[in-house]
Amino acid sequence: MTAASRRTESEACLGRVLVVDDHAAARESIIDILRQAGYRAEGLASAVEALPRLDDHAFDVVITDLQMPAMDGLQFIRQLSRRGVPAQVIMITAHATIASAVEAMRCGAFDYLEKPFNVTQLEQLVARALERKRIGEPGPAATGAGEFCDDDRHGGMVGDSPAMQALRARIRQVAPTDETVLICGESGTGKELVARAVHALSRRAAGPLVSLNCPALSPQLAESELFGHRRGAFTGADANRVGRFELASGGAILLDEITEIDLPLQSKLLRVLQERTFEPVGSSETRKADVRVMASTNRDLLTEIAAGRFREDLYYRLAVVPLELPPLRERGDDVQLLTDFFLERAARRLQRPRLELTGDARELLAAYRWPGNVRELENIVTRACVLAVDGAIAAADIRPWLQQPDDLAKPAGAGAAAAAGASLDEMERDLIVATLQRFSGNRNAAAAALGIGVRTLSGKLRSYGFAPRTRDFGNAAHRQMLPLPAATSAGSADRRCG
Repeated sequence: MTAASRRTESEACLGRVLVVDDHAAARESIIDILRQAGYRAEGLASAVEALPRLDDHAFDVVITDLQMPAMDGLQFIRQLSRRGVPAQVIMITAHATIASAVEAMRCGAFDYLEKPFNVTQLEQLVARALERKRIGEPGPAATGAGEFCDDDRHGGMVGDSPAMQALRARIRQVAPTDETVLICGESGTGKELVARAVHALSRRAAGPLVSLNCPALSPQLAESELFGHRRGAFTGADANRVGRFELASGGAILLDEITEIDLPLQSKLLRVLQERTFEPVGSSETRKADVRVMASTNRDLLTEIAAGRFREDLYYRLAVVPLELPPLRERGDDVQLLTDFFLERAARRLQRPRLELTGDARELLAAYRWPGNVRELENIVTRACVLAVDGAIAAADIRPWLQQPDDLAKPAGAGAAAAAGASLDEMERDLIVATLQRFSGNRNAAAAALGIGVRTLSGKLRSYGFAPRTRDFGNAAHRQMLPLPAATSAGSADRRCG
């Protein structure tokens, strides 16, 4: 293989995955699925073989079977923890039990998957694990849960402003208790990072932190996802399933964007908070919920209550200890610290030297009001790094992507807030199109640079009206797109958003 072809393969790789399974057919099947999706995957037949391989080579994700000779999956995960292996771990098993699932997550596993599973389930779980790896979420390696310094950068929680110092002080007060925490803040402020900080400083830090994205739940499956179900409880329930509350036993659960849960399920969640018990769907067996509950929302819950969309009694059960996250526009020089952090991250992801911002670019960022908060800042910095043609990023490069660039000091009223969502969609589209142009339409390379999965990227492109040039998705060399239009600025009138 030539040096050029090795570079192309490296650029096209979404991440490195090691599959450990003594069943050859199952192992090769998983490897084939992952390679088709754009990952660099390889496999070994035992944990004993895998340990020296992991000592010598860096992998982003490790997928391991539970039942294996010589060393089973749980013993393997414990060994990874002792050796400080930073990879995210997924356990796949046909013998799932409550004890093994909980123990795997206690040892640091990201999640588990029951056999039989479909291709989409596997790809989505690996993509989520890889994203956690990229944003700094610790794997099974010892993470020093009791440490939380004032300049903590675990997972990107960066900032020294008075607002952030006050937030850290409150986290230190709240974390050692077992009280329910309600984390409030605008979209993009870092609510999940705060939840992880609370858990890391808690007495439950050795237990799992299980996160559930409530907007992704359908009303039909939400109860099963939270509390589990018994075989035959409903059509398609072919096996028992462990719910998130049970997986989080001994640790904590984060209900992300809790206002998206519908009212009937809110009443069942209220019972869990009141009585600390629940029943799996299709079962009359009452189980204890030994779990700390944290919830997050970007909405005004009192407004939701007044509109009849959220239960008032549930609100008071959740808001035992509220934590309010400051918007980025109120964090002063944290914008500069975060900018430097994202410049470093972009350099690592793109595998190129770090770029710098000119003085006028930094002044522009400091004056902007950031309706999309930290997430918007990260998107703009990443986009600038992808599009940069030299070693410096100037204000002129960034200004077209900002809302109201000629009136930066104007307060962000209702009209600006309403426009912010569309603007972020436009920025996302421009970033995706520009990244594809940089990599000559190669979806694997573009997805890796953007930090998203190939399927996610393909879905975005379909919504923008682009179509694959070929249906041979299994061949990375053929994953090219139809000719792309020239990237346009955020103000273009013919924009189509995803």
